[in-house]
Amino acid sequence: MLDISISIVLFHTDEEEVTQVLKLINRSFLTKRIYLIDNSADDSLRVLSEFPNVTYIFNNANLGYGKGHNIAINCEKNTAKYHLVINSDIDFDPAILQQAFDFMESHGEVGMISPKILDDEGTLQHFCRKLPTPFDLFARRFIPGFLKPLFKNELDSYLLLDKDYSKPMNIANLPGCFMFIRSSVLKEVGGFDENFFLYVEDVDLTRRIHEVSVTLYYPAIVIKHRLAQGSYKLSKLVLLHIRSAIHYFNKWGWFADTGRDYINSNIGLSFPIAVRAEVAQVKELVFYEKVPQKIYSAS
Repeated sequence: MLDISISIVLFHTDEEEVTQVLKLINRSFLTKRIYLIDNSADDSLRVLSEFPNVTYIFNNANLGYGKGHNIAINCEKNTAKYHLVINSDIDFDPAILQQAFDFMESHGEVGMISPKILDDEGTLQHFCRKLPTPFDLFARRFIPGFLKPLFKNELDSYLLLDKDYSKPMNIANLPGCFMFIRSSVLKEVGGFDENFFLYVEDVDLTRRIHEVSVTLYYPAIVIKHRLAQGSYKLSKLVLLHIRSAIHYFNKWGWFADTGRDYINSNIGLSFPIAVRAEVAQVKELVFYEKVPQKIYSAS
């Protein structure tokens, strides 16, 4: 069995950018298979298949981000202990892959870990977030900048700015640029929801993993992420983000979301299991504690 499988979804991605991340991955001593899932209109990136441990899959169509990763996840089945979902626009010390592997081997209750994320200037990015309400997603995008100070408390609360980012936290909403996931847990929850074409699919997946295991922000592992925030720049991407947000709230609940309320009120404390019970044709969420609270060291 491999130590890890890795998937990177490409869409006319800069070849040099992918080359650099492949070099970093291959410097790790973990046994691995790297899937490059290409959603581009042409297969000019096929040249990257010459790298060691790489399997290149050209889809000849833009299938979407989550569906692309699912192709790799489904290829692996039971052949790797862990699966890493990453973006190509990140930089990291290759040693963190071994560090993440060793941590997961020692903490069987953890289903996924997410690193501390810095920008190119070394500034901390606040990617640990509450599960979103409609206000959280739509206000951050559409409220004009000059009005945002009026909603500072709400926006800061969503980004968990009151939390200590130097310490591990059990978080149900973690970013998709680096998701180190236990393969058995990924199989249990079924991978990405392919109804999300782009955006919010990482929120949905982390939430489902959080229902069955710890989803841990683990700041001992650090990466840099060149965040483009493309959906804020291109109208087509804005529409895709809105469509994904609508699907998310249709799935989990717009204003009546008991699970969101419970999880957001217990950030970092312990992790719930959500049990869906259909009572009188109405689905309810019932929560209970699976394991006692455990303190994780960031070192």
